Amino acid sequence: MTSDNRDEPVDQEAYEEKNVHEVYQHIAKHFSATRYKPWPIVERFLQSQSPGSVGLDVGCGNGKYLTVNKDVYIVASDRSENLARIALQHQPHSTILADILHLPHPDSFFDFAISIAVVHHLSTPDRRVHAIREILRTLKPASGNDPGGKALVYVWALEQKSSRRGWDKGDAQDIMVPWVLKNSSPEDAPEAQPKVFHRYYHLYQAEELEKDVEGAGGCVLESGYDKDNWWVIASRVDQQ
Repeated sequence: MTSDNRDEPVDQEAYEEKNVHEVYQHIAKHFSATRYKPWPIVERFLQSQSPGSVGLDVGCGNGKYLTVNKDVYIVASDRSENLARIALQHQPHSTILADILHLPHPDSFFDFAISIAVVHHLSTPDRRVHAIREILRTLKPASGNDPGGKALVYVWALEQKSSRRGWDKGDAQDIMVPWVLKNSSPEDAPEAQPKVFHRYYHLYQAEELEKDVEGAGGCVLESGYDKDNWWVIASRVDQQ
């Protein structure tokens, strides 16, 4: 893995287009083949939703979470057209193309939302907070005895000392992570070298995700560490 040292001012949208969005377009099929088992905490969150609830999966990838709870309806979205096409197979849920920074959904409408391993691909603190704010905006606010909508957000952790990656506190937080795309097409020559694509990640350190949620106008209800990831469950904090 290589550190991402960007000393010069850059166009963040163009930077993410090159180092995140274009990469997922290229690797979508291979990426999807490696993503099939729901993470337990995400599964628990989805199973806890009331029958008939309507929610969001922001950055749905191949849509592996859409079938976890058959009693809810999910509007899934992804920035990658190729991944969104794969997610379309999970009927009756709908899948659309959307940018996490500009979600095409109404305010105060959804009962729940998930965004799993997405926010860490945004390349500045302001953009990451903005993404969380967009998700919270779509949730129903608390009203009377109704606690309102909840969102579950997962991001990669900096503290991965025991994992194969070996990152830990003190290491660079803004990095490029390789994805090795092996030759699978019949047209590929047997001796052709695998292609390597590099994706931008911001590795979250302890308590950073909670601070971003609060900065986005949210209230952290639960948080924790799971399989090299930090996660939070949050609700809206509406200004009176």
